[in-house]
Amino acid sequence: MGRFRARRLHHFGKVESGEGAIFRARIPYTWFMAETGLQIVAVSVGNTRTSFGAFAGKERLSLRSLPNSAMDAIVEGVLECAGVLRGERTAVVIADVNAALADTLVRAIEPRLEHELFRVGAGLPIPIEQATEAGAGTGQDRLLAALAAFEIAGQACVVIDAGTAVTVDFVDGVGAYQGGAITAGAQMMLDALARGTAQLPEVELGRPDPERHFGKNTREAMINGVCFGVRGAVRLLIERYAEAYGAYPQIIATGGDAHFLFDDDELVERIVDDLVLRGIVAAFQGTIARDGDEHIAPEVSLRASAIRDETS
Repeated sequence: MGRFRARRLHHFGKVESGEGAIFRARIPYTWFMAETGLQIVAVSVGNTRTSFGAFAGKERLSLRSLPNSAMDAIVEGVLECAGVLRGERTAVVIADVNAALADTLVRAIEPRLEHELFRVGAGLPIPIEQATEAGAGTGQDRLLAALAAFEIAGQACVVIDAGTAVTVDFVDGVGAYQGGAITAGAQMMLDALARGTAQLPEVELGRPDPERHFGKNTREAMINGVCFGVRGAVRLLIERYAEAYGAYPQIIATGGDAHFLFDDDELVERIVDDLVLRGIVAAFQGTIARDGDEHIAPEVSLRASAIRDETS
């Protein structure tokens, strides 16, 4: 029986209804692992932006981030990234917090893709212990960022993801995800102030002037309040986590606003732009390493016509 090949959609943990046959497949461990490591394109579909990059093992070969409104550019960018990896042991792996947009992306790239296509879900468990309540509904992005952050830090850490929303999560010294906090992102706060008041204007997020400690006009006052409000909330949460843990963790930030908000923050030790993508790589590699010769056995949804490719 031949190896599965182009345009196969392995939808981990989610069996889709509709046209196409559904069956359980075993995917050889050796197929995914090159001598230099797994080669994948990792894709993270967020609320407002989609980030993607090509990785050979843990080495990043490329990185891009585009607004979700630019779907055509995202499609072409993902396909271009996939073209960088010429070997046969390659795959595209998609994680998302925006399922509808991820579905659109899959429909657009699948007919043109020359590599296996995977989606993170229940069938591809993110290999991180979770000390949260059952059914907590923690987003894939938070768990993937936590997984990658602990791999980088090798110790207890706080993970700040500053994007549309700002999440501040804690991973303990054995790598268990303990949970955290969610607040509005900086631009969301500015938008809410404009929508919820009669006189405050719409304001685009900007960097506070370090020489002007007091906002001298409404725009400055709003930007100061939002930017320093986010930083203050993060600082207080870090202190609470450190007090509860009994030691001070390493602080790692990521997200579209991470540099903007935390470049000069002495508490933040690292800003890792591709943290969630590295979490996707780590999750996929971790699943393969865990299963070993037992392989991966995900639920796989394929078009009936595709089933016949190299099945005998």
